[in-house]
Parts: sequence; structure tokens; C-alpha cells
Amino acid sequence: MACKRCCTHSPSPLHGYARVTSLKVLGVTLTDRLSVTAHVDDVVGSCARSMYAISVLRSHGIEMSALQQVFRVVVVSKLTYAASAWWGFTTSADRQRIDTVLSRAVRSDLWTSSGKSDSHTFEDLCNSADDELFTKIRTSSNHILHALLPPPSTASQNYGLRQRIHSLQLPERSTHLVDCNFLMRMLYKNCY
Repeated sequence: MACKRCCTHSPSPLHGYARVTSLKVLGVTLTDRLSVTAHVDDVVGSCARSMYAISVLRSHGIEMSALQQVFRVVVVSKLTYAASAWWGFTTSADRQRIDTVLSRAVRSDLWTSSGKSDSHTFEDLCNSADDELFTKIRTSSNHILHALLPPPSTASQNYGLRQRIHSLQLPERSTHLVDCNFLMRMLYKNCY
């Protein structure tokens, strides 16, 4: 039986090093609880500042098509940067906050596609990016993540099963945290 005191306290910090609760790695803020809410806060705040800058450009008479392009290049790219890595760890509140940014852009006519309002949610953008990345990982043996893929399924090689996105073995799902991982999400996507 584990000692309750040992399980609730963190180990003592090393001399000369400060303990932190969050860390920014390659532009993505992670917390000690593997929450990305701090990252979402940073991204939503940055996007709000960018939206204000776009509104200033609008007040100076910049064409709407140029503003839409600036929005896609600046705001959408900020939102989707490394989203495959952190999207699975978001909460519904995080997702709603990100969708709010896109909703504001739709109301401002900044988020359009082919002349009509774009109905894409942030989840749609992430799913599209995830599918594209997973296809690259599966099809290129030189991709750095290719070595992390499980081996091909023997069932798919021996039986005439329905067509799936991939014919890889499905690893055992052990915890909810593992389910948030990009590769695990993609391996189990649409496997019903």
C-alpha cells in the first residue's frame, strides 16, 4: 500500500533550480498536469491582438480579400500551429474558446471560403491537418514518426476485411491520456 504522503507531494527541488508548473516547448505551452489550457489562453490572446490589428487595417481601407488572406496567414496559422500534438489534450471549454475566435471572424467576413461563409470549426481544421500528417507518416518510410507506427495487422493480410484508412495493428488502449496521443487518435479514428 502506497504512503499517502509520498503520493501527494512532489519530490524536493534540486538546489539552484526552480520548480515550474508550465513549460513552453517549440511554441506549445504544457503544464505539469498535461493540460493545454495555458497554450489555448496564449493562442486566443495572440489571435485577439491580431484581430484588432486586422480591424485597424480595415479602418484604413484595405480590401476585404487582402484582410481575409491576412487572417488566414496570421490567425489561422497561429491557431493550427502544432495542433496535431496538442489538440487531443484540449477540453471542451478550450475548444469552445478557439471556435469563438473563428465565429468572430465569420461575423467580420474574415473567415470565408469560395465566397461563402466557411462552416469549418477548429475541429474540422485539426482533423484535416491530422489526416494529412498521418498519410505522410504512413506512406513515407523516411518520415521521423514512421518508426513509431505499429506493424501491419495480420488479419488485414489474411482476410478480405472492409477497407480502412490503414492496415496497421491496433495497440491496446490503456488510459485516457494515451488516447489523447496523436498516433493513437489516428490509429483508432473511424475504426468502428
